[in-house]
Order: sequence, then structure tokens, then C-alpha cells
Amino acid sequence: MCKILKVNRASYYHWVKAGCIVKKVDIQLNELVKSIFVFGRNNYGSRRIQDKLKELYGLIVSRRRISTIMKDLNLKVNIKRRYKNTTDSNHNLPIAPNILNRDFYASNPNEKYVGDITYIPTGEGWLYLATVIDLYSRKVVGWSIDDSMKVSLVNDALDMAIKHRNPPKGLIWHTDRGSQYASYSHKDLLQKYGIIQSMSRKGNCWDNAVAESFFKSLKNELIYQKYFYTKKQAKQEIFEYIEFYYNRTRSHSYLGNLSPVRFEEINLMLQNEIAA
Repeated sequence: MCKILKVNRASYYHWVKAGCIVKKVDIQLNELVKSIFVFGRNNYGSRRIQDKLKELYGLIVSRRRISTIMKDLNLKVNIKRRYKNTTDSNHNLPIAPNILNRDFYASNPNEKYVGDITYIPTGEGWLYLATVIDLYSRKVVGWSIDDSMKVSLVNDALDMAIKHRNPPKGLIWHTDRGSQYASYSHKDLLQKYGIIQSMSRKGNCWDNAVAESFFKSLKNELIYQKYFYTKKQAKQEIFEYIEFYYNRTRSHSYLGNLSPVRFEEINLMLQNEIAA
């Protein structure tokens, strides 16, 4: 064949060898794409996989190529369901003004927290999850899970955040108008630590969009993907999702596709370098 086509044999064998190397690289890249996709709980599209390839392996790969690989490997992103708001604000307790007013940006940690409650179905009945999110990094800094929606549910979540983060006085704490957040017990906790309370307008979920967004991610990436036979199982998997996956691993588009913990670490290092 080389003689007929007048091609140098050494060049031909070099081409064959190079072709085999390329094939091996493709196989390795396919495995990396698949591992990142699975590690992302079947929720990472081409953009997030592209960022993870660069962050973890220093590989720069086009989104088109990643999309092709995902198609070849039949890697399909989970279909997301619409999150339904379940807040009950029909009560006569005093309501705080909407101080946050959809300003979800925070230049430093512990300036603004948002919180909410959601329902978790299990084979043994409902569980209720309350969360506290720092708007600076979108990190879940406090959370509580219980069999009922007593005031202690939201107090325990906020108390966890206070103990772990030690926020200064003047922290803005924004939630919906749920009776738990409007309770006198909760207001006493806020007064004790000098926290300023802010509440959404009635029936307006966009006023607390970041808290709603977290629950949407939790539902689509965990709750809707499996059945919890027991409450113990649900508590364990929610703990792992929040502490090990969402806070430390999951890419967040708002943070430049960094995880909340990694975002805080990088910014702390930059601040220390500037101070030095």
C-alpha cells in the first residue's frame, strides 16, 4: 500500500502509532467524563463537566466534544421537576419588613443568611428540613431535621449556624412569613444575638429565591431519585448530601462552578495574601 501510494513506510508506522495513542486518550477521557457525571449524581451537563475536567485534571476540552461523549455513553441529565412552595403564612403573628429586598449579594461571610423549610417523604411518614444559607458562598451553614414543624426546628437550624460561624451583630436573617419564623420564641433568639429579621412579601417565592433554589436542587438531585424506606435512612442521606456533596463538592454556577467550601477557602487565601 505504501509503495502504490508512494508513502514513506516510517511515516505510515508513525501515523499508526499516533492513531493508537489518540484512541487511548479518548478512552481515558470517556472514563473521566463518565466518572464526573456519576459523581455529580447524574446532574452535570457539559458546562459543569468541562469545568471539573479543568479543575481536577487540568484538561481543556470543548463542550461540543463533551456533549458528543455524553451522547455516545448515553449519559442523560436527570429531568428536573418544578419545586412547589409549601409555606403556611396564615397566622396573626407580627411580620418583619422585607429588608433584604432580593439583594442576594454579600461581599463577606456572615452578612446575610436566608432560610426555609421543606417536606421530605419517607416510608415511615414525613420529615421536615429547615436550612440556613450564607449568601456570601451559598453554603448551608445550619440545618435541622425533625418529625414535626415546631418552632424548635428553625431555632435549632439557626442555632447551629450561629455556633459554627459566630456571626457579628447586624446579620440580616431573611425567611418567608411562616409561623415558625414569626413566632416570639424565634424573635427572642434573634434579639439575643443581635440579628436583624427580614421577611418576604406575602406569596412571593422570588423574595427568597436562594433558599428555594437549594431545596429545588435537593429534591431533583436526591429526594426524587430514590425512595426512603425509613426516616433514619432519609436523615443519613440528607446529611451526606448537605455536608459532603453540596457544601464541599457540588459545582455552583453563581460561584464560578466552585463548591461553597472551595469558594470560601480561595477567597480567604486571597484576603490573607493581600493583608500580608
